[in-house]
Amino acid sequence: MLRYALKRLVSLIISLAVASVVIFVVIEVAPGDPASFMLGMNAQPETLAALRSELGLDVSKVERYVTWVTGMLTGDFGTSYTYRTPVSQMIGDRLWVSLPLSLYALVLSTLVAFPAGIYAASRRGQAGDIGVMGATQLGVAVPNFWFAMMLVLLFAINLRWFSAGGFVGWDKGVFTGLHGLTLPAIALALPQAAILARVMRSSLLDVMGEDFMRTARAKGLTARQALWRHGLRNALIPVLTIIGLQFSFLLAGSIIIEQVFYLPGLGRLVFQSISARDLIVVESVVMLLVFSVILVNFLVDLAYALVDPRLRARS
Repeated sequence: MLRYALKRLVSLIISLAVASVVIFVVIEVAPGDPASFMLGMNAQPETLAALRSELGLDVSKVERYVTWVTGMLTGDFGTSYTYRTPVSQMIGDRLWVSLPLSLYALVLSTLVAFPAGIYAASRRGQAGDIGVMGATQLGVAVPNFWFAMMLVLLFAINLRWFSAGGFVGWDKGVFTGLHGLTLPAIALALPQAAILARVMRSSLLDVMGEDFMRTARAKGLTARQALWRHGLRNALIPVLTIIGLQFSFLLAGSIIIEQVFYLPGLGRLVFQSISARDLIVVESVVMLLVFSVILVNFLVDLAYALVDPRLRARS
């Protein structure tokens, strides 16, 4: 297991190194100069040069890349061009919204998808299976931003059970914070739950056709007993893949939902920074999101090895 983990860790480090180069090059070659954007079109050359020197934009791109990477390794993401505050502080403040929101949505989608997928697989071809598959198809087809607006209309405007937007903060209490994130978490969780339920059903149906499942049935187990004792664990590998990818997507792809609910999260920070040409913030946030994706995939690989010992034997 240790050898398997070390190989995956080396792959993680290489992926991060390549990603940092790609992110820096893509963002730096984008048109527009942050200093010119901040000072306007009529700025004097001397003023422009002084601001570029203050922001560290007067050195070569190689030097800026090295400074950026070495700073991130020590926890220093630089200083925002626009807000003149440490980027790490800005990310930390926004992360306390985006990370709980992603975890909340992932828990909701899992709690809905697992029972739905198992129920549909255990009643293949019956009315329950058809109903679940129809509901999941609808969940995949409906855009989450439209669903978010419907949630606001029903539960915030008509019923007044939730706030229509904004976030009160965690200093008001965990329950109050979770209450404020409930509607955006549901909006994020709906399509993910639909996808996960379909994958769970498909994986279980594949496992139920294996020889070891027929052997379990021949030994006297009912279909439901064989499903819970032997089928569920063997069906988890593709499901774990989807869960890992879903968490990464929820953390990195919640920008639209954060805009709908006016949440001060990472997605909204990236949107505002792109508009302001605050490159150091964009680079750092995107790198953090890429790191989260790669780290989650690393943890999923380790979970694979725990669920299926054959993977450790191949390494």
